[in-house]
Amino acid sequence: VNVISRKDILNFEVNHLLHSLAVARLITFVPGTSVIDVGTGGGLPGIPLAIMFPDVEFHLVDSIGKKVRVAAEIAQSIGLTNVRTSHSRAEEIKDKYHFVVSRAVMQLPDLVKICRKNISKEQNNVLPNGIICLKGGDMNAETRMFKNCCEIIDLNNWFSEEYFKDKKVVYVQI
Repeated sequence: VNVISRKDILNFEVNHLLHSLAVARLITFVPGTSVIDVGTGGGLPGIPLAIMFPDVEFHLVDSIGKKVRVAAEIAQSIGLTNVRTSHSRAEEIKDKYHFVVSRAVMQLPDLVKICRKNISKEQNNVLPNGIICLKGGDMNAETRMFKNCCEIIDLNNWFSEEYFKDKKVVYVQI
């Protein structure tokens, strides 16, 4: 279905699963937390996080129908009851969540603009509600306007694999 590049399938565990689970190095979601995965594609990072946090509700959203159908089928086939999927654009989602997660979906200012409305005011985690992105490259330009409410963590601080050399987890408190 071409959800993940064929040339990258041999590196699936590191480049996709471990990368997705980097969010869990930043935060341990408490039971009852709600998370929307914007631009989930085939379910990354949402499905690995849903497995790790079975008492957290995940809403996986993507504008490409075939990708979100794959994510829904994966979630159903492995028995995840804490995942729901939607074939829609993030702009159309009205529900509130404690966190938005994404993996290299769009520029951070655009993601914040689109998803700010979806962040709940109800706090129940140690980390205040916000947006958690998995990104690569130089984040200075993307995070400049969020310098007072943004944290950037180099994933090579947590993981030794070459893949993580320029990867980051970016958290913006909303």
